[in-house]
Amino acid sequence: MPRAILHLLPLLMLACALPAQARTMSAKIARVTTPVATLEGVEVRLDWPADAATGELRLRAARVDAPDLGYRFRALEWRCPLARDGQGGWRCDGELHADGGKPFRLSIALATGSTDAALSQGKASLALHRSAATPDDTILDLTRVPVAWAQALSAQAWSDGRLTAGTLDGRLAVRTPEQRPLRVDGTLVLADGGLETPDGSIAAAQLGGRFHIDYRKPAGSTLLSLDGELRGGQFLYGTTYVVLPGHPLPFALDAIGRDGQGWMLPSIQWRDGVALQAQGSVAFAPDASLQDVDIELQSHDLSALGARYLSGWLGIAGLPDLEASGALDARVRLAGGGLSSVDARLHDVAIDAPGKGLAFTGLDGDLRLSGGAPVDSELRWRSGALQGITFGAATLPWRSADGTLRARAPVSVSMLGGQVRFDDLVVQPPAGGNGLRIGFGLALQGLQLGELSQTLGGPAFRGTLDGSIPAARYADDRLDFDGGLSMQVFDGSVDVTALSMERPFGVAPTLSADFALHGLDLMAITEVFDFGSISGRLDGRIDGLRLVDWSPETFDAELHTVPRRGVRQRISQRAVQNISSVGDASFVGSLQARLIGLFDDFGYARIGISCRLSNQVCVMGGLRNPDGNRAGGGFTIVEGAGIPRLDVVGFNRNVDWPTLVERLAAVGSGDVKPVFE
Repeated sequence: MPRAILHLLPLLMLACALPAQARTMSAKIARVTTPVATLEGVEVRLDWPADAATGELRLRAARVDAPDLGYRFRALEWRCPLARDGQGGWRCDGELHADGGKPFRLSIALATGSTDAALSQGKASLALHRSAATPDDTILDLTRVPVAWAQALSAQAWSDGRLTAGTLDGRLAVRTPEQRPLRVDGTLVLADGGLETPDGSIAAAQLGGRFHIDYRKPAGSTLLSLDGELRGGQFLYGTTYVVLPGHPLPFALDAIGRDGQGWMLPSIQWRDGVALQAQGSVAFAPDASLQDVDIELQSHDLSALGARYLSGWLGIAGLPDLEASGALDARVRLAGGGLSSVDARLHDVAIDAPGKGLAFTGLDGDLRLSGGAPVDSELRWRSGALQGITFGAATLPWRSADGTLRARAPVSVSMLGGQVRFDDLVVQPPAGGNGLRIGFGLALQGLQLGELSQTLGGPAFRGTLDGSIPAARYADDRLDFDGGLSMQVFDGSVDVTALSMERPFGVAPTLSADFALHGLDLMAITEVFDFGSISGRLDGRIDGLRLVDWSPETFDAELHTVPRRGVRQRISQRAVQNISSVGDASFVGSLQARLIGLFDDFGYARIGISCRLSNQVCVMGGLRNPDGNRAGGGFTIVEGAGIPRLDVVGFNRNVDWPTLVERLAAVGSGDVKPVFE
């Protein structure tokens, strides 16, 4: 608004040339055209009482349009006391009103060879100077001018952008030569700048800096050049969130906007010390989405890159606390909104994500992605860790074509005393509205379950993990496995099927699976868990297991012993007590309660227990028919055999799951001791 108002000066000069001796002079003008603004419905009135030292000037305009600057006003009115300056000129100072908004203060001084004006509101001031010697040039001095005053001009270049905060200081030259386009150039200082789009996809806050601006408006297009430095603040573009450092950050860009088309930035330069240097070009579609990109990036120290430039992407990947070191240089190209090529080179990079237990050291080599013809690359690492599980060196030989990465050979990694092999590894980066997609086959050979369990804080299991998954797919933040895994453990086996994960790298990861247990040695299991000894063999199932953030939400489990030739079926008094403690069970008859302390162990015919978990309640059961269900609603957990015969019966079918977990933890830690009556 200020610039459009100040271009009313030719009309004011006309009013000031009216004879001072007249008491009242008025004029009505249908239309006034200046190089910048057009005024319609103009009324000028000068009241100057006889022999008075000053008169009152009143100017009204029904419409003011400055299309090149984007300003349009209605019902503009300015009143001021008009006086001579004693040197052949005039001055006038009064309030300016437009559209019922908050008034401004407009002061104008018309000298014989120059025109000066100042528009102010509170502590903000926009001063104008024009010289008769250079009539095409207008100098503007800005003091704490709100960036919102430039909203209309900004909307000419970016219709969705909303300037929300900040002030500007500096000097601009506005040039309006005849038959030539408008040009604005000068230096501005921005403090606490802010902007946003209606959908919130682009936003900035607390931006500061100093820059030189060169703005031109030829027919049908807009040219903009910025060169300067930013200092502090943050901005968001889609999922890219940037936190600028407090020290000066040099930058430069050239931009071209054409009517009905998106912006092109043929030259961009960004200098953030050793953290990031970038240069290249970018083109946007009319909706501000990226269309074409050709950017070269260099980082000689990756330690600051994550916090300053990658926190948005890392948050989506579930790695907000990722730390990195080393160096990286890359070139990224997009064409028509799709990925054309990526050529990245890593130099002794280390990555650590403590919150996810993920780490790599010695990442080196190159990674090339092609949207067209095949290209080869090779990436290596020295060592790594996942949730405390360390793994050895690996080499990933890549071939890329048509926007896809494929491993040229199987990738083997040493882990837990065995080997993990990835077959047919395929990576499809996000493109065409689809997110990241990964496919692979998985083979496990000789992984030591004891080492795995102890690393995760569990007991020292005996056995190995072997098996293969012919195909696994990651897409839409979900990981699905075809086939299954077989764990050789406790002289038996556990088969895992229907395995899948949701948000494996995000918030509240969810795992689903079915487990089948075959012939597990109960003596080996109970020794590991310090449960008391039980000899025999165990079969069972855990169907529909669902873990949310690694805590059980639902499952349907049933475990039972199976007789095997040559295998004794005995249960110790401590195991009996622990089963009773965990399952809210009791011995049948007072005689059994008295006899249990007299024997070290007992024979049994069958043991069975089940739990169906839902809504934090475990619905418990025991042995299946016959004789599994007893009178009074009880259920048999241990069916005794021999003399003395000992039966253990549960009566509480609905058990609070957190309470049950506490009991199991107490048994495992040895806090539960046998008590005999």
